[in-house]
Amino acid sequence: MPVLVITGTGTEVGKTVTTAAVAAVAVAAGRSVAVLKPAQTGVRPDERGDADEVARLAGTVTTLELARYPEPLAPATAARRAGLPAVRPREVAEAAAKLATEHDLVLVEGAGGLLVRFDDEGGTLADAAHLLDAPVLVVASAGLGTLNTTELTAQELLRRGLDFAGVVIGSWPDDADLASRCNLADLPTVSGAPLLGAVPAGAGAHTPDEFRASASSWLAPRLGGSWDANAFASAYAW
Repeated sequence: MPVLVITGTGTEVGKTVTTAAVAAVAVAAGRSVAVLKPAQTGVRPDERGDADEVARLAGTVTTLELARYPEPLAPATAARRAGLPAVRPREVAEAAAKLATEHDLVLVEGAGGLLVRFDDEGGTLADAAHLLDAPVLVVASAGLGTLNTTELTAQELLRRGLDFAGVVIGSWPDDADLASRCNLADLPTVSGAPLLGAVPAGAGAHTPDEFRASASSWLAPRLGGSWDANAFASAYAW
């Protein structure tokens, strides 16, 4: 898996922290890792972006942004309003492919969901994944409403013939409600893909040392960790 594309079912689902966990586990295993953020929105030039946050939490990783826009909007809209060039899927694929020649693992973190537009021609992260022929990891929320957004994302991945690696719950609550507990069983059913982890809510606030020491326990073996989906679901059986 030289390139892994990471998308969310929407915004604020824990995509960046999940990306950091995947990176941390790979770094701990001795792999060289690069994190590509095609379009960073909603930050000033002097502010830390998502790729910087991944590096802070995960350790020694190469980071690359292709574009940065100041307003917290979809990349195509943010680029248009800022009067700046948009990012094209082919640019994303080319940058990731180049990083893959120099690193063991390249993580491509999208903005928002799978079909958020990069440009006014309708280019998306899904198009970049297709050009790369790379698997896609979907980060989903835990609670009510996640089944619909996850299934819609899964159906689009299937329609496009993309390799759906699995689902990670990006922010598992300390006090899981009934919907969240039921979703542990229902998410693999509606998505047709395995559940590959659950990152605790607030994990991004851990110190880097604490984060790196714990990351493996949040991710399944396919992502290099030790998390067991069946054991986790059993612990939260209703």
